[in-house]
Amino acid sequence: MASDNPTTTEYIQHHLTNLTYGKLPEGFERYDGTVLKESTWTFAHGADEIAAMGFHSVHVDSLLWSFGLGVLFCWFLYRIANNATSGVPGKLQNFVEMVVEFVDGNVKDMFHGKNPLIAPLALTVFVWVFLMNLMDLVPVDLVPWALGLAGVPYQKIVPTTDPNITLGMALGVFILMIYYSIKVKGVKAFAKELSMHPFNHWAFIPVNLFMELVGLLAKPFSLGLRLFGNMYAGEIIFILIAVMYSAGWMFGLFGGALQLGWAIYHILIITLQAFIFMVLTIVYLSAAHEDH
Repeated sequence: MASDNPTTTEYIQHHLTNLTYGKLPEGFERYDGTVLKESTWTFAHGADEIAAMGFHSVHVDSLLWSFGLGVLFCWFLYRIANNATSGVPGKLQNFVEMVVEFVDGNVKDMFHGKNPLIAPLALTVFVWVFLMNLMDLVPVDLVPWALGLAGVPYQKIVPTTDPNITLGMALGVFILMIYYSIKVKGVKAFAKELSMHPFNHWAFIPVNLFMELVGLLAKPFSLGLRLFGNMYAGEIIFILIAVMYSAGWMFGLFGGALQLGWAIYHILIITLQAFIFMVLTIVYLSAAHEDH
């Protein structure tokens, strides 16, 4: 951080700021007082620089952590699949089989169409979201402090506390919904579904379109914002508890007990949020395959 003894507000803001890379406009005054003579691509150091970058910026930490966890997940399952045995399974193989059977059972119960993509997609969504949520259990100061020694000013390691990640995943699900709605039902039937429901009369087409489009567009927003809101709130609570360590050893001991209790409870939260995202993905795609 910029200061060795940050205030509580500075501490919280620092932990809620992404490592951002983007384009600063010409004439912008940077944190060190220098004025840019031309537009420059650089890492942001503070809210002012992030705001100045605007659309021309990416959250490097969110992208790297989410991508890295996805690669780790694929590598782990690939290795387990290659070493799988038909005899008595090892502990890791048994665990993976339990997860696969759990997801497959939910798909069979909730998905009423025929599509070989849905079960692998549901497994990917569940495990990937769970791993991203799991990073919330890493002590809030550990990774930022370690990377701060290497000169990295900010670091958020929980990708699902970034709405860009959660809404991006929800957008992917939404695109699949539209794609399969058109593929299974046809353009005409899909258009009729939006325009002739719930009132099956041409005079109510504007009303039907308004209600159906609002409901359709609300699905990806609610899917992404639900995950983001729950994980962001959980991260803020961890940060607020960590602030107690600066108030003396008595508050530090109490904060340690709170951290442990919240972490144990949070195990349920991160698992539940991954499950909900998976279930809603299955339900939405199941509705897209219903052609009656």
